[in-house]
Amino acid sequence: MLISFVRTIILYSILIIIMRLMGKRQIGELQPAELVFALVVADLAAIPMENVDKPLLSGIIPIITLFIAEELLSYIALKSEKARGIISGKPSILIKKGKIIEEEMRKLRYNINDLLEQLRLNGISNVSDVEFAILETSGQLSTFPILSKQPVTIGDMQIKAQPDDLPYTVIIDGRVHSYNLSLVELDEDWLIKQLNNNNIKSPKDVFFAFVTSDKKLHFQLKADK
Repeated sequence: MLISFVRTIILYSILIIIMRLMGKRQIGELQPAELVFALVVADLAAIPMENVDKPLLSGIIPIITLFIAEELLSYIALKSEKARGIISGKPSILIKKGKIIEEEMRKLRYNINDLLEQLRLNGISNVSDVEFAILETSGQLSTFPILSKQPVTIGDMQIKAQPDDLPYTVIIDGRVHSYNLSLVELDEDWLIKQLNNNNIKSPKDVFFAFVTSDKKLHFQLKADK
């Protein structure tokens, strides 16, 4: 039992490391080669987990080999546009100027119901409102509404807007993140002072807090406070 537990932890740790090295992608954003890699690796890891009679290396070596192969394919795709088209495929235009490209739909075996569903998920109910709809290599549908259906932007209204920076998290569950404070040229003394001004004795009483680009503190207290 202990041996099985240890083997599982080792294989699980290796899988986590390898998936992290592949980069931050959601399952729906994986390229075909990456999805195949993930599925095969899961099967390879399951064999030595279930069968303690098999050497642990019989699972680790194939997993590392596949990882190297996948990284090699990614490097080739990065350097060669032709190889990238073969490995990952190419985006396909399914709608052009409000008209569905029937030939492309048939080629991709993409039916009308799937197309309409994806349009609805993008907030579009009418095909004629679409200037372009492109099926990406990840399987996601990118839509571009016609000009009259596009939302009004600040630029269209000719309003000058000041650029806004991302807020910086400074407290999570009572713990102060000093590094994030330094990014906005503030320190823990400033933070304590701001909390005291709001009748908060300690950062430990704060569940979540962040600082905006104009150096204003926003916070939420813990439920028991």
